[in-house]
Amino acid sequence: MLKIYQQTLSNSVNFEGIGLHSGKLAKITVKPGLADQGIIFKRIDIKKDNLIKANYKNVSTAKLCTTLENQSGVKVSTVEHLLAALYIAEIDNAIIEINNEEVPILDGSSKVFLKELKKTKLKELNKKRKYLKTLEKFELTDGNRNISLEPTNMSFEVNFKLNYENKIIGNQSKSVNFYKDNLEEVYESRTFCLYEDIEKIKKVGLAKGGSLKNAIVVNDEKILNPEGLRNQNEFVNHKILDLAGDFLLSGHRILGKVICDQGGHELTNKFLRKMLDSKTSYQILELKDFTFTDKTSSLRPTRVAVSA
Repeated sequence: MLKIYQQTLSNSVNFEGIGLHSGKLAKITVKPGLADQGIIFKRIDIKKDNLIKANYKNVSTAKLCTTLENQSGVKVSTVEHLLAALYIAEIDNAIIEINNEEVPILDGSSKVFLKELKKTKLKELNKKRKYLKTLEKFELTDGNRNISLEPTNMSFEVNFKLNYENKIIGNQSKSVNFYKDNLEEVYESRTFCLYEDIEKIKKVGLAKGGSLKNAIVVNDEKILNPEGLRNQNEFVNHKILDLAGDFLLSGHRILGKVICDQGGHELTNKFLRKMLDSKTSYQILELKDFTFTDKTSSLRPTRVAVSA
């Protein structure tokens, strides 16, 4: 259901674990935020210029994960799974204190984040939530990769396609409506890699904290994790999870249908930059009240305030 007012946590929530790429132990505390504040990371191991806004303009690199960086060069990486959990938990504003450079990977999905976030009650704030509603189809093609956003009836839908030569991953396609569907298979789906790529990744200084406890590893026609997959479409479901986290960097809840083919963090960030710079293919809405239309099984705003 679409929320009219912004929300934050009523209490702080703590997490601890190693970073997937840095291999360093990190502790984070997700604290309540103020209305219109958005999501802000605070590097408490740094005393000056330590605030980093979770915004697409602050993405400094999107190679294998999303890294945010402020104007002073202070960074925080692998933010996408936590951001996806905040999106699914309906949290608009939060201060995330972290004592290191990378958000803990935990089990490689958003499952642990979401489980703990749901233990605390949410607090409704006195400011209305702002939605970004697409008015016309907007598309970006980069080689064999493509992503588009087109109008829908007041919903956020994602259709994602994967195409791997590996027989286990293969061709997967999945459609999810974030306001109507059960999202468990999405938020429980873990990050993954091919066994033959591990050494390449480590040679560039990444995946120092990677293990079978926090990633699916596929070796030819075998999954090396002894427990196997959590769901049949775990690979493409994880890509949808990443996309949800990265789309929260727009600063708004998006109303539209995303169609993505062979995408990832880099493509999503390029898309957000291009679309939001256009300023013509979307509008920012505040919802006032609703009617429910049985014919469309969807929420429609009966009155809409357009924000600047």
